[in-house]
Amino acid sequence: MTGTSEADQAPPAPWPGTDQVPSAPTPSPGALPPTPSPGADQAPAMPTPCSGPSVWKGPELVHPEQWQLHLSGTRLAEIDSALRETRRRDLTLLRLTAADFPLPGLAADLARLSGVLEHGRGFAVVRGLPVDRLGETAASTVFWGIGRHLGHPVPQNADGVVLGHVRDTGRSLGDPAARGYQTREALPFHTDPTDLLALMPLRTSRTGGRVSLVSSAAVHNAVLDLRPDLAGRLYRSYHFDRRDEHAPGEPPCTTAPLVTRHGGLAGALSMRYNRCYLESAQRFPQVPRLEPADRELFDLVDSVAASPEYRLDLDLRAGDLLLINTHRVMHARSAFEDPRPPEHARHLLRLWLAFVQEAGSQDAHPWVTLRDVIRPRATAAPRATNSRRFPA
Repeated sequence: MTGTSEADQAPPAPWPGTDQVPSAPTPSPGALPPTPSPGADQAPAMPTPCSGPSVWKGPELVHPEQWQLHLSGTRLAEIDSALRETRRRDLTLLRLTAADFPLPGLAADLARLSGVLEHGRGFAVVRGLPVDRLGETAASTVFWGIGRHLGHPVPQNADGVVLGHVRDTGRSLGDPAARGYQTREALPFHTDPTDLLALMPLRTSRTGGRVSLVSSAAVHNAVLDLRPDLAGRLYRSYHFDRRDEHAPGEPPCTTAPLVTRHGGLAGALSMRYNRCYLESAQRFPQVPRLEPADRELFDLVDSVAASPEYRLDLDLRAGDLLLINTHRVMHARSAFEDPRPPEHARHLLRLWLAFVQEAGSQDAHPWVTLRDVIRPRATAAPRATNSRRFPA
């Protein structure tokens, strides 16, 4: 099974804990999103460099305690207690809310990390979840329960999977219907189409598979500094291939700028970038051709992001929980080799989470329309959390 799908028999409800599916414009069957006229969404003047804690370089992060949380025995006891409660109540995993998974002390720690994610460096790592002791089922519930304290799970593919599994399935990115998490190939720096990405290794690979992070704002500033003639193209709209994750009649691509700023050209930055998807969108004849200057821009973004001067390399261990604000931080993965049988090979759990606005808040995130809402084609019955693998 490649993932856990949310379900009701009818009607589908791909957003756990809500009554409605988010609405989206209905395009003409198979039509591509409209393309702005040339230069229509290009920055009218040279953008202001970003500043603040979201601008960082990997070698400068010498105090990991600012973005790491090591789980104490007290916090692990809270997690065990929440697991026992879900087992006693026989709660269905994908309907499990934060209230159903109470973490009295850890919830406050997670709220602090949320501040780091939204207003600080844009990433955090929780260390010390005992996944070997818990087993996959209980570890999945812990992962989901912690995630529900941080955001709202959204579908990761057109099958409605909201609890994803990252592992090598033998596929290749050369297949336009394949996605990076299904391969063991190197994945250059990119963003996922969600607000918050959560990854937790159950097992690591024999070799390779290192995760790297980079500040999108720092990359943006480097483009302004190194190639100001290309800077305006960061603000143009481009077509992103949906890699066949769309329902019949929906467009095969989405359109969005690489960079948007909240509050004008000097505001907070949100970046969307995936060169693989930008280039594979060229397979559709209706998509405007990338210009040489576009490819120059992509080359520069790639080279800056991958530079040791900018990136931060992380060697994740089983039981680490990596949290990434995808508007602020891009991530990459090195190729990996894992000749072991599937039950012992590299395996990560993944959540895509939407930021949740406070009740009555009028300050909606300015980038919500730039991230895809993948609307499932079908649903399947969710699994219950009750399992013999739960701790007694």
